[in-house]
Amino acid sequence: MAGHDYQLLFTFGLSLILAEGIILVWGPVGISHLPPESLRGGVDLGFTFYPKYRLFVMAAAGLLVFLTWLFLEKTRYGAIMRAGIENKEMVSLLGIDVHRLFTAAFALGAYLAGIAGALTAPIRGLSPGMGVDMLGIAFVVVALGGLGNLLGAIAAGLLIGVAQAVVAAYWTEASTVVIYAVMAAVLLVRPQGLFGIR
Repeated sequence: MAGHDYQLLFTFGLSLILAEGIILVWGPVGISHLPPESLRGGVDLGFTFYPKYRLFVMAAAGLLVFLTWLFLEKTRYGAIMRAGIENKEMVSLLGIDVHRLFTAAFALGAYLAGIAGALTAPIRGLSPGMGVDMLGIAFVVVALGGLGNLLGAIAAGLLIGVAQAVVAAYWTEASTVVIYAVMAAVLLVRPQGLFGIR
């Protein structure tokens, strides 16, 4: 089985091919996409008005994270998946097809990424390069949280999101740089990530 480096390179290359294929079929110009009628407008939170759709996205993201955690922590297949991440040779010796296991994990990740893209469409619009824009942030979240750690990814995602939002409110130009600054600061103290194991 190929190592993580080859898998990452293959996935990145495949994403570029798909993006270029979309440009060939539908063109390079992005399109805007409005949220459903019931989720338009804002909600009065007392201290500010907040868009209904963004509240819906936060609730949907929380539900998806909870369901993913439930699947990985409370089901037999989730336990096998976690064991495969920890020690694929041992899982293979137990008679489990590791290739099929990792294919299912990849499919689950692709499915969740598709839902995330659909939820993001009314906020950012649809464009062939929208996935590439998120790739850097996804890399930072994975490195920061610890490879293969769901709770670490959640904590890292929240940390990066809050840091970016706070900096963007005062200094918009630095909102992208702060993502990598936070990653560098944490990895200097914990090279294995927030929840990673040495």
